[in-house]
Amino acid sequence: MMERYGNLSADSGVDAYECGPGWIKVRFRNGPTYVYDSMKPGAEHVTRMQELARAGRGLSTYISQHVQKAFARTEP
Repeated sequence: MMERYGNLSADSGVDAYECGPGWIKVRFRNGPTYVYDSMKPGAEHVTRMQELARAGRGLSTYISQHVQKAFARTEP
């Protein structure tokens, strides 16, 4: 189940997220849900993205700076 992203900076494009072992789903405002996993972009990135998602700050910036289009798949 997707959780609303904290958006502590008040200007994130991330709307919601869901974490599981070795993966994270990120839903952007006015966009699809992107799935990132241990294969793409890799476990280290997924772990960091999960930390940022739970903290409610920095996830969108991290994705744009370090992950970009390296997602496993999209969901409607």
